[in-house]
Amino acid sequence: MDTRRLRLLLELSRLGSMREVADEMHITTSTVSQQLAVLTREAGTALTEPDGRRVRLTPAGRRLAAHAVTILAAVEAARLDLDPGGEPAGQLRVAGFASAVRRALIPITAVLARDHPRVRLLIAEHEPFEAYELLAADAVDLALVYDYNLAPVTPDPSLDVVPLWQKRWALGVPAESDVDVFGRARDADWIVNSRNTADEDVVRAVAGLEGFSPRFSHKADSLDLVQDLIVAGLGVALLPEGLALQPGVRMVPLTDPAIVLRCYAVTRRGRATWPALALLLRLLRAAP
Repeated sequence: MDTRRLRLLLELSRLGSMREVADEMHITTSTVSQQLAVLTREAGTALTEPDGRRVRLTPAGRRLAAHAVTILAAVEAARLDLDPGGEPAGQLRVAGFASAVRRALIPITAVLARDHPRVRLLIAEHEPFEAYELLAADAVDLALVYDYNLAPVTPDPSLDVVPLWQKRWALGVPAESDVDVFGRARDADWIVNSRNTADEDVVRAVAGLEGFSPRFSHKADSLDLVQDLIVAGLGVALLPEGLALQPGVRMVPLTDPAIVLRCYAVTRRGRATWPALALLLRLLRAAP
């Protein structure tokens, strides 16, 4: 049913006269009559009946007018929600890797609660390949993903990608280790991510420049667990610079080549005009 016809029916229930409805809606009485006739055919039952020189709603017409109140209110709410200039509101489903959730999303929830209480974040921790799959299935509205400068990822052209921050990574080794450059880790066991192969690709690329093939022996998702394994003497691993190190872990800077993690906010093309999503993207760009 056309919402414009529902509005005519609702106005008729309020004003009681097709002429008054026509004046209110700035159309002709004939147009009101024709549109209500179409609505009657769509409903499959009489919606109006003669009442002297006027018309009145039938019981079915009154019931449909009552539904029209809810329907038109929902349509208006949807219009305001999707209006690029409207007040941000709604639930935002975000999939992101753990570091990005801690660094940006958790602080943003406090900003939203204070300044935009009608916007609510639903956060799910996922590695990039999982987040891309969720985005493709329209199961999330935004994905926080990463790649490395030495292992770049080319997103699907149907997605909009916004670069956010970058972070240099270094080599984490046992404190007592004599490893002081990447090449001296050629005989070490390597600890890599258990849910993503990006760091493997980076280590393999740099090791290739140094003339050796790395031995990937252990896998862990948590950086805390990676450090536990390093402290136990079980291997070396890439770690982000600035990470709070456990006693027994030492960081070896990497400069030639540097290893840089790059974070991106990814959305389905055309979705970023939704006020709530546009707001989140602005807050993410401003995140330190």
